[in-house]
Amino acid sequence: MSPRPKALLSWSSGKDSAYSLFVARQQGAFDIVGLLTTVTSNYERVSMHGVRESVLEEQARRTGLPLTKVSIPAPCPNEVYEAAMLAAMNEARAAGITHVVFGDLYLEDIRAYRDANLAKVGMSAAYPLWGRNTRELAQEMVDAGLRAVLTSIDPRRLPASFAGRIYDQALLGDLPPDVDPCGEDGEFHTCVISGPMLSGPLDVSVGEVVTRDGFVFADVALR
Repeated sequence: MSPRPKALLSWSSGKDSAYSLFVARQQGAFDIVGLLTTVTSNYERVSMHGVRESVLEEQARRTGLPLTKVSIPAPCPNEVYEAAMLAAMNEARAAGITHVVFGDLYLEDIRAYRDANLAKVGMSAAYPLWGRNTRELAQEMVDAGLRAVLTSIDPRRLPASFAGRIYDQALLGDLPPDVDPCGEDGEFHTCVISGPMLSGPLDVSVGEVVTRDGFVFADVALR
């Protein structure tokens, strides 16, 4: 039998990327050899999600996979982001990695952007959660034991009071009807703290809630 193609998993620190790791491992089409995360150097936090690097690193340890961080500044012009990602992908390709697994659900423009950029270095993308009904998927995640903290809120889409809440059955019931239950339209981002993709739950505390650049962030720290 020919070996499975090697893949990195795009790890945002949130629930969708975490669950895509779980599903991809179940499907078995790829040999997932590492995680890839974009970190904003100014804040030493995961870009968009606002998750501390110490929490990110603990997540990675509990997946059993090595973590590659791609450092970008804030603000980050698109050409700077693309140059940083291109360098990371060239390094991955040189190591025999041919695919990147993403947790995207239905945003066609983002998928096309990822596909086009990976094609530049002879790599391909995989989307194990693509096209799933997000309400059903959210329920499946919670039923599987996934829990996450809402770390970043767009207050134009979701009340700021949701910052710091746990992604669980109660939260799914409290989300406004016009908010995607997976936050796929950018309403919220999360930090996964337990689930079947991790060897055990993270012991975290939720601290200060701050507003920065129009978004509301809840600080998650290891105890």
